[in-house]
Amino acid sequence: MVDQAEGAKAAAQTSTVSQQSDNVSHALAGAGGGLLSMALTYPLITLSTRAQVESKRADTGPLDAARRIIQREGIIGLYAGMESALFGISVTNFVYYYWYEWTRSTFEKAAIKAGRSSKLTTVESMIAGAIAGSATVLCTNPIWVVNTRMTARKNDSDEQVLPGSKPKKAPSTLGTFLSIIKNEGPQRLFAGVLPALVLVINPILQYTLFEQMKNFVEKRRRVTPMDSFYMGAAGKLLATSITYPYITVKSRMHVANKEGPKEGMTQSFSRILKEEGWSGLYGGIGPKVTQSVLTAALLFAFKDALYDYTVKARRSLAAK
Repeated sequence: MVDQAEGAKAAAQTSTVSQQSDNVSHALAGAGGGLLSMALTYPLITLSTRAQVESKRADTGPLDAARRIIQREGIIGLYAGMESALFGISVTNFVYYYWYEWTRSTFEKAAIKAGRSSKLTTVESMIAGAIAGSATVLCTNPIWVVNTRMTARKNDSDEQVLPGSKPKKAPSTLGTFLSIIKNEGPQRLFAGVLPALVLVINPILQYTLFEQMKNFVEKRRRVTPMDSFYMGAAGKLLATSITYPYITVKSRMHVANKEGPKEGMTQSFSRILKEEGWSGLYGGIGPKVTQSVLTAALLFAFKDALYDYTVKARRSLAAK
């Protein structure tokens, strides 16, 4: 009996270690997939962010907006804040996927004990997404405040570049971070955290739809990276279209400085509606939806491949 108990205990410990390792593999794959997909689509993020925070002047098309940015700041202007964005998306996806997989594995174990299928139900997928999304927002909001400031470069947006002169050098990530703390206080790094928490519904919708489509396909055949690409795109298209007004409000709150009006999420939402109408809440939605759908599609495609590679690499290292 003692031997059996010890064996069961050892098996449980092995299972826990294995699950922990699997969670880390998912997190690393998610971070890598997010980094690659964002690097490929970053100019679209710049265009949508500029339109969100400068919506009163966002009456030109994406191509004309890109031309103006290049004329004013050079090609590098389309990549303003990319350094902080790549760092941010890596941390964001690592945290999100770790907590999502941890929560999902907990639900799966409970389902097996209850004698039913280990596949997540729609409600369980939503709960897992809510837990993972909330943890991610609280951990990474300061990174995205810095990134939005760098991408928007609000204070420089009206400056004209004279012929023959060089575009003004963009501030560094560390410089922007320290400037916010020095001039506005550490609390400003958590500006927009409330709409960001509301936006947790975005990945909930995205991943719930993705998981349900994946379960449907898996009943018939093996899911391929191309399947993940299309399912990821469909999930993100729906989620971003529904939640976009909160993305605009969050961006406005990120760039607001201490001299500006002290507004909460509801006040900011109401003011934009009053002053600019619904179009103000949807400024830059074209580039944003395009970027989000491409990023999500590429992320899911990259993540599946990176996950397989990560698992093989970790097993290879463990065998040495």
